[in-house]
Amino acid sequence: MRSPILAVVAVAAALVCAPLQAQTVWRMATKMPPDGPEGKVFQYFADQAEKYSGGELKVQVYPNEQLGKEAAVLEQLKLGTVHLYAEGSTFMAKWVPELRWMSAAFVFKDRDHWVRFVNSPTVQGWLETAKNDAGIGILGDPTAVLRGPYRVMLTQKPIRSLADLGEVKMRMANSKTGVEQWKHLGAEVRVLGWAETYESISRGIVNAVTSPVALVESMKFYEVAPHITRTDEYWQSIAFMMNQKAFDGLPKAQQEALLKAHQDAAAYSVKVMNDVVGESIARMKSKGATYSELDMAPFVDRMQSYYDQAAQSGTLPKAFMAAVKSTAR
Repeated sequence: MRSPILAVVAVAAALVCAPLQAQTVWRMATKMPPDGPEGKVFQYFADQAEKYSGGELKVQVYPNEQLGKEAAVLEQLKLGTVHLYAEGSTFMAKWVPELRWMSAAFVFKDRDHWVRFVNSPTVQGWLETAKNDAGIGILGDPTAVLRGPYRVMLTQKPIRSLADLGEVKMRMANSKTGVEQWKHLGAEVRVLGWAETYESISRGIVNAVTSPVALVESMKFYEVAPHITRTDEYWQSIAFMMNQKAFDGLPKAQQEALLKAHQDAAAYSVKVMNDVVGESIARMKSKGATYSELDMAPFVDRMQSYYDQAAQSGTLPKAFMAAVKSTAR
């Protein structure tokens, strides 16, 4: 009969010799600095994912475009060398062109209208196509993680009317919709990377940029373009775009950990974005910046002709305006 002591020793030896379970590591790319409001949301998400997975899943955040600009990161996301990309889902227009209209300017009455539009069968169908055809899904609710909470433009000279855009050289992301729309409004547009914006304004390559208001201070845009004007250009969220195959290959518990962490990050983002705005504007004004709110009705009116032209040319998806109207209240 085997000695109880020998049995205990055998079990202990087996535990020591057994290989440790490898930790799953997901790479998450972002454009934002880690100490800015969005950077804090991303790290909070990563911390919650590790907590909910019991340490079995680690999300490594790479801020400040460390893994490359949009095009490079989207390719890495498709290949699976990047697992998550926290950005606007309009960049998925690379695979589903209709998705660029999620950031259509001056067409939604308010954020709630835009949220209903994104959750409409039309837009959900576009997102499903991206998942099926390109293998790029979105973690959780695509509207849940708040960006903004509203948009502003920053300029070197004050903007008092639509006519003043004639003197504006606007930095724009590589977004066909954004480029077309600001040109239609009268601005000169130049496509530049987000991290290049500050230097580009300081060197005179551009003299203006649009931005979520909560990001202005952390990016220090107000130092080179001190006139901040609220536009409510369009409404935004931060989509956690993911490699769908990588997500589907995770154990159920790790999938649930990511989804729960995303829900927590969404709630945290609402608090962070809303808390930061008032104090941030006050600090920037104390350093010489100005803040103003324009009557945006002329912008809305000017954009109507853009949508009419896009519809006539067939550029605008036929289902787009119907979805906009059906989700308005």
